[in-house]
Amino acid sequence: MGLDIRLPIGAMFLFVGVLLTTYGALLPSASVSVDININLTWGVVLLVFGIVMILLGRHGSRTPKTAQVTSETQTGRAH
Repeated sequence: MGLDIRLPIGAMFLFVGVLLTTYGALLPSASVSVDININLTWGVVLLVFGIVMILLGRHGSRTPKTAQVTSETQTGRAH
């Protein structure tokens, strides 16, 4: 299969992070708790997590699987 599960998960967190960051930045008084803008803080956290997931998904899809196949055939475990 060509689709890594990290790509759609990363896209979802990136989208929610953008929404939450925008909402926290535009309406800071609506989400302030103990002088911390909760929406802005968690929006940035979700943005970072989404970006990391997308980068890991793109990196994982580029790694060739030929090294694993050749090592299995050399040890005699291939079926």
